[in-house]
Amino acid sequence: MPTYQIRAPTTALPQGVVMAASPGSLHSPQQLAEEATRKRELRLMKNREAAKECRRRKKEYVKCLESRVAVLEVQNKKLIEELETLKDICSPKTD
Repeated sequence: MPTYQIRAPTTALPQGVVMAASPGSLHSPQQLAEEATRKRELRLMKNREAAKECRRRKKEYVKCLESRVAVLEVQNKKLIEELETLKDICSPKTD
């Protein structure tokens, strides 16, 4: 039967091995400022794109409304003419 030895855990790392630090601990103030600037630029870029898309949709909506106004104006004009014609037909003629 094999025998096993219990060893005490070693805390020293072999030479040349470096433990990875947490991401937040390696950032210098300059790196943090650069990261904040990068995030701000990204946010501004996304905002510009969203604003551009919003303006495009609004322009399309206004064109649709203008087209509808034109159609309704033509329809209104025809109805007014029809009403005048019917009034002429139905009104008693006084000669």
